[in-house]
Amino acid sequence: MKEKPFAITLDVGSSLANRTGAWRTERPEYVDRMPPCNQACPAGENIQQWLFHAESGDYESAWRQLMRDNPLPAVMGRVCYHPCETACNRVQVDNAVGINSIERFLGDEAIKRGWTIEAPSVSSGMGVPPAGGWGSVLVVGSGPAGLSAACHLRLLGHEVTIREAQEKPGGMMRYGIPRYRLPREVLDAEIARIEALGVTLEPGTKVDDVLAAQREDGFDAVFLAVGAGIGKRAYIPAGDSARILDAVSLLGSMEGEGPPLLGRRVAVYGGGNTAMDAARTARRLGATEAVVVYRRTRDRMPAHDIEVEEALEEGVRMKWLSTIKHADEGRLTIERMKLDESGFPQPTGEFEELQADSVVLALGQDSDLSLLRDVPELAVDHGMVQVAEGLMTGRQGIFAGGDMVPAERTVTVAVGHGKKAARHIDAYLRGTANEPGGKHAPATFDRLNTWYYSDAPATVRPRLELARRVSTFDEVVEGLDESTALFEARRCMSCGNCFECDNCYSVCPDNAITKLGPGRGFAIDLDYCKGCGLCAAECPSGAIEMVPEE
Repeated sequence: MKEKPFAITLDVGSSLANRTGAWRTERPEYVDRMPPCNQACPAGENIQQWLFHAESGDYESAWRQLMRDNPLPAVMGRVCYHPCETACNRVQVDNAVGINSIERFLGDEAIKRGWTIEAPSVSSGMGVPPAGGWGSVLVVGSGPAGLSAACHLRLLGHEVTIREAQEKPGGMMRYGIPRYRLPREVLDAEIARIEALGVTLEPGTKVDDVLAAQREDGFDAVFLAVGAGIGKRAYIPAGDSARILDAVSLLGSMEGEGPPLLGRRVAVYGGGNTAMDAARTARRLGATEAVVVYRRTRDRMPAHDIEVEEALEEGVRMKWLSTIKHADEGRLTIERMKLDESGFPQPTGEFEELQADSVVLALGQDSDLSLLRDVPELAVDHGMVQVAEGLMTGRQGIFAGGDMVPAERTVTVAVGHGKKAARHIDAYLRGTANEPGGKHAPATFDRLNTWYYSDAPATVRPRLELARRVSTFDEVVEGLDESTALFEARRCMSCGNCFECDNCYSVCPDNAITKLGPGRGFAIDLDYCKGCGLCAAECPSGAIEMVPEE
C-alpha cells in the first residue's frame, strides 16, 4: 500500500502527463451571438463593433465601421428614433446605452476632422467587373434611401447618377424635417461626402418617365427612391375665408425665401410626427397658440413619445378625442369623439368652437408615382410600389425603396433600404444573386452575468433652453463631448460576444485556457479542460456555452 497519494509523488512539471480532459462530459465553446441592438437596427449597422472601437477611443475606426452600413451618421444621430436602444439589454440593468448619441458624436467628429472615404478603383482590387464592365445606375430621389444606395453602389464600383426634382438634395430630410432637429450644414456636409465619391448629382431634374430616362441615357439599372412628399388632404366643410394648408407644404416652404403667414392661433389636424413638427414650427413662426387636434387618445398617437414631450414643453396644446367638422375664418367647429370597443373613434354629437387663424393638415403623405405610369409590369397597391425580397419591382432592373414601398417611413429604414438595394443591384448587374449570410442566435439578457458591470446611468444630452427653443430654429438637442461619448460607449456590455476581459483565463482551475493575443481571443486546451463550466458561468457577456461531449 502506497504511503502518499500518487499526485504528490510527481516531479515538478510532470503533472502535464495527467490529461484530465478525459474526465469531461461536456466542453466549453466560444460563441458569437447577435446583440439585440444590431438585430433591431433597420439600417443593419454592426453597432456592437463600432462601439468596441469607440470605447477604446479610436473614433475614426468606429466611424469607418459605422460608414460601412450607414453613410449618414451625423444625420441619423439626430433623427433616428433608435429602436436599438429600446432593444438594448442594459435597460434591464439601469438605462440603455446611448447608441444614438454616440453615433451623432462620431458623425460630427468626422465632419469636424474632415474624414473621408474613397471609392475603389479597378487597380485597387475591387474584384471582377460584371459582364460588359461596371454598371451605370440611375437613382431617382436624393433622400436617405437614394443617398444610401448611391454611396454603396459607388463603393461597389458602379457609376451612379442621382436625379432630384427639388433644387437642393436631401429629399424629405431637407423639406420635411425642421432645422431645429436637423441643421442644414450637417446635412450638406454628409451629402457632399457622398458626392465626392464620384456620384453625379443632378438637382432640379425631375424624372417624368422612368423608362424613357433609362433608355435615353443608357442606365443598366434604376433605383426609385421617391419620398412621400405629397400631403394627404381630407374634406373639411369650410367657408371661403378659411385658411387651410397641408403640413408637408408648410415644412417645405421653410426652405424657400420666406416663411408662410399662419397667424397667432394655429390648429394642426393629425397625430403623427409631422403634426408635431408642424405645431412646433408654428410656435417658432410666432403663433401664440398651437393646438394639435387628434381623433384618438395619446396612447394611440402614432407620434413618438419624445416628439410629443418636446412639443408639450414648447407650449403646444393637445386636444385629444376631437375632430374638425367645419372651418370658418378665425374659428373651427370641433366635435368630441369617443373610442368604441375596437379603439375606433366614434362621433358623440357634442360640439365646441376653437379659435384658429389657420388649419394645418397633417394626415399622412403619399409619393408621386406619375413617373411609373408607363411601366405595366410594375404593381402599385394603395399608393405603394410592390417589391420582391431584393427590392426589385415587377420590371427587371428597376428597384424601389424608402417611403414608396410598404415599410415604416423613417430615415433609418430608408437608409437600410438603400444599402440592401445596392447589394441586390450589384448582384443583378453581375448576373448573380445576393445571398445574405446566416444570422447568429440572439444574445438574450438571461445569458449575461451582470454582476460584473458596475452601475453607470446613461448620459443625458443637453438641450437648448426653452426660451430660445420657441423663438429660434436653433438645434434643440445638443451632442456629447469626447469625455461623455467615451463614458457612454464604455457602458456597452458586449452582449453575446467576447471582449477579452480575461475572466475565463483567470478562473479556469485547470489552466486550460490560453490567450492568443489582442483581438484574437482565447483557445481551450481540451487535453486538460475537465468541463467544469466555471468559465461559462463567469463570462460577463454570455460568449461561452457548454456543449455535450461527442
